[in-house]
Amino acid sequence: MVVQSYRPVLEPLGLTHPQYLVMLALWDSQPRTVKDLGEQLMQDSATLSPLLKRLEARGYLTRERDPRNERALAVSLTGKGRELRERAMAVPTRMMDRLDVSRDQVHLLNEGMHRLISAAQALGPDAEQGRAQDPCDE
Repeated sequence: MVVQSYRPVLEPLGLTHPQYLVMLALWDSQPRTVKDLGEQLMQDSATLSPLLKRLEARGYLTRERDPRNERALAVSLTGKGRELRERAMAVPTRMMDRLDVSRDQVHLLNEGMHRLISAAQALGPDAEQGRAQDPCDE
């Protein structure tokens, strides 16, 4: 539901929520490998590759062999992709207004989610299989 609420804010930019997340990662640091993007966004390459192809087709980024590792694809922003950042700067404020949350509330939510994700990753995929009941359901 929260992700769907981004649609009217992102549509004028021509981005879906997953594409917006990719662009945020690239605006933060680039060039980046597809593997690095996938790790940060917790997406496998089969999910990420079509997103990157669409963004490349729109002229926002390029995908080229990484000169340091020819097996890896380096993803870089184009001028058009860097320019889009200016238009996207209003997205966080617009979303806070739409969802009626403060910057402090968003910060607390992000911290909590990062702790939850880190704890889940530390458990690993096979931790406590066969558990009878999820304690969060009690």
